[in-house]
Amino acid sequence: MKFATVASPVVSMMSLALLAGVGLQAQTVMQGSGPGDVVRIFNTDSAVLEAQDVRKDLPCTVSPIKPTLGFDLRFHAGYEVSIPLNDLAGSGDMLSMLFRVTPQGHKDDPVYFSQRVSVPVIEEDAKGNAYLQGAFDIGEGNYHVDFLMRDRAERVCSFYWDAEAELAPRDKQLVLMMAPDTIQAEDTEPFRDEPPVERPVTEGPLNVKVIINFAPQDEHSATLQPLDTNALLSILRSIAREPRIRKFSIVAFNMQEQRIVYRQEDSDQINFPALGEALNSLNLGTVDLKRLSQKHGDTDFLTSLLTQEVSNKDHPDAIIFAGPKVMLDDSLPQASLDRLATVDYPVFYMNFNLNPQANPWRDAIGNAVKHLKGYEYTISRPRDLWYAWSEIMSKIVKFHGNKISSASGPS
Repeated sequence: MKFATVASPVVSMMSLALLAGVGLQAQTVMQGSGPGDVVRIFNTDSAVLEAQDVRKDLPCTVSPIKPTLGFDLRFHAGYEVSIPLNDLAGSGDMLSMLFRVTPQGHKDDPVYFSQRVSVPVIEEDAKGNAYLQGAFDIGEGNYHVDFLMRDRAERVCSFYWDAEAELAPRDKQLVLMMAPDTIQAEDTEPFRDEPPVERPVTEGPLNVKVIINFAPQDEHSATLQPLDTNALLSILRSIAREPRIRKFSIVAFNMQEQRIVYRQEDSDQINFPALGEALNSLNLGTVDLKRLSQKHGDTDFLTSLLTQEVSNKDHPDAIIFAGPKVMLDDSLPQASLDRLATVDYPVFYMNFNLNPQANPWRDAIGNAVKHLKGYEYTISRPRDLWYAWSEIMSKIVKFHGNKISSASGPS
């Protein structure tokens, strides 16, 4: 069946007035009424798509975005289109965008995306450009993309390009989240619930505790960037999808605000929507005067966090730290590190660091994990996450098996 699905382009405008007035149509999904039905679009749009001509009746520049493998193990592709603001001048307009993505190996199964953008009043002498972006996810393969945009005056901008999504030779072992030659709309709900995982019934089911720092790579950034959020969520989802883990405890904190943002204890699954709601409370662009008055506030906070969360009272099968580097001016107190060294389970650190060459030094959490004789993994690319998690699970299972053997053996 051919079907239409709707992209959700992110719209950004150089004009502040235009930015404030842009309106996006609510997302809809269109499909035929029965198997084999084609998508119903205007004949004029269909003619433009089939002609395969580049048109600029509506002046525009379309720049394809090359498919890139994300930490979520999906290829992300799309486009950016720019239009001079003075070509949109007037009492308001409506831009209708339609594009289709066709797998080269399945040319009878294109996927259609559509979006409408309401343009506010723009002065005739407006300077600069309007920028629109669209995105979609694909599996491995070769694709052809047809794009068109028209305004109310039926001026058309059209463009066409080919896209290839291919794993690098060293990444061929990765198990992707989308099958080859498949196309999906971009995921606009990063904190959606994880689908149920079938977990085998085994003796002594594994339980892990995750302590994750939801913070930007740049400690001075006023916002948590989408790339940072998606990478940290991908780490968390890798853990949530592991069928051998039966119980999860989550402690999400933010080092900049020096506070625990979210906590979930001993649960069958990770509550991603609740985590997302809790992270909305972050306000990284402001400075708490109380924190400014504390000379060693960040060191004291991290010391307190480790002291409270890393202990034998919960008896987890492993503790996993995750997040960007935490560089402190002062070292953690040696006495506190010595008290942590009594834990009887393995400790891991999945350090999210997009540019390890720029900061090759071990951070405060890394030093604590080293003191606990734990294992640290640098996560810079999707394959780093895949390989790190495979090795971490192998070590957890081995440790758990040895613990059960010791408990059941002769005293």
